[in-house]
Amino acid sequence: MLTNRQEIIFFSSLAFVLFVFLVFTYIFGHRRPDDTFSSARVGVPMPLENISINARAAYVYDLETDTILYAKNADERLPLASLTKVMSALVASELAPEYSTVVVSREAIHIDGDAGLLPGERWSLKDLLNFSLISSANDGVRAIALALGSLANSTTSSEAIVNDFVHMMNNKADILGMKNTYFFNDTGLDESREKSGAYGTARDMTALFAYILKNNPNLLSATKESTLNILSLDGIAHTARNTDMIVNKIPGLVASKTGFTDLAGGNLVIAFDPEVGHPIIISILGSSSEGRFDDCLTLMRASLASVQNSVESHQ
Repeated sequence: MLTNRQEIIFFSSLAFVLFVFLVFTYIFGHRRPDDTFSSARVGVPMPLENISINARAAYVYDLETDTILYAKNADERLPLASLTKVMSALVASELAPEYSTVVVSREAIHIDGDAGLLPGERWSLKDLLNFSLISSANDGVRAIALALGSLANSTTSSEAIVNDFVHMMNNKADILGMKNTYFFNDTGLDESREKSGAYGTARDMTALFAYILKNNPNLLSATKESTLNILSLDGIAHTARNTDMIVNKIPGLVASKTGFTDLAGGNLVIAFDPEVGHPIIISILGSSSEGRFDDCLTLMRASLASVQNSVESHQ
């Protein structure tokens, strides 16, 4: 039979053990890992975690298995540059049918960058989106924003119309749960030497591409081409040359978009399908103009090896 002193020691020890157990349960049960995406499996080692790249941030996500393959500073907000145009294209596609006519305005032509569009030239929305995404045409995206932003805003001010369109872009980002992304303009051009046209994360860019692949896969289908010849509705011929220099080096490429400004450095997001129905998204932010392509190829090859190893292990 235990004495009073022994009972006190026993129950004190039991209480201490229970307290330690509860503390550990709380910490490990409620801790949110730094690198998760959507409902991606957590607690599973990332297959590519030992890969070294130069980009400031990157994220590789296996859409089929809902698995993170690689993450580096995935939630760091960085300038997006022309990756912004992907959200512009998504919003435009949801505002009007792809056969809608867009007239290129003089205001659109005045924006930085000349892609060869002519004032008053008429385009189908789909063709102008394809042209603008492949060649990263600022004037093409601005023409779309001015045409479609006015559908919801009766003002005659071009600035107000573009702002209205950008507001819709930010609303869409909120809906998609892109909590670390914000757009100041429709093109991604730097607003000043200190302020980018948009900020976001590698994880958020992956979420954007994943949404498009699931809900509107044709939106980015043309971006897998190295060049595309397009006729405007006025019969004027245009050639779009892809700003992604490695489109022909990515097996099963599904979608691609580059971005580069002084503030952003080199950005690149691709989606590729190494097997039928097994898309993988690679998002790279804050690399260099050439380094983004090297980083992408490094992550692509490692992803292919990881998928192959996974297949062989299940055979």
